[in-house]
Amino acid sequence: MDTSPRNELERLLAQMHGGELRPEDFARQLLDQQVFMPVKDEKHAILGFQTSTRAEPLILEDEEGTRVLILFSAPERAKALTAEIPGYSGGILTEFAWVLRRMGEGVAISINPGEELGFDFDPDMVAMLAALLPEAAE
Repeated sequence: MDTSPRNELERLLAQMHGGELRPEDFARQLLDQQVFMPVKDEKHAILGFQTSTRAEPLILEDEEGTRVLILFSAPERAKALTAEIPGYSGGILTEFAWVLRRMGEGVAISINPGEELGFDFDPDMVAMLAALLPEAAE
């Protein structure tokens, strides 16, 4: 798999893994980055249209039984994993902060799981990231 950064999020991941960016600085900058969130396909979908108002994200369980939301830095990074999990060929490109605002408690996040340019956040880290979010303008 190509490990050269393709976008700003991957550049930040590479800098953090290379020791050029502190994890807390990475976390702050991550809030504004765009991520790809695989979502469950609709049964009778019209091509290109999402008919339900609630997207069902890809959530897996780790060895300890923790629920993990799967995100990617780009749609092409998702192809290998989503090919193994039927029903997740579509997805949403959105800001990481948008995802954080809509998550339940006790859920971990994995960005690019199993890849060199990836990162895992346990539920406590996710809660700390959510605390960094500015108040949402209603």
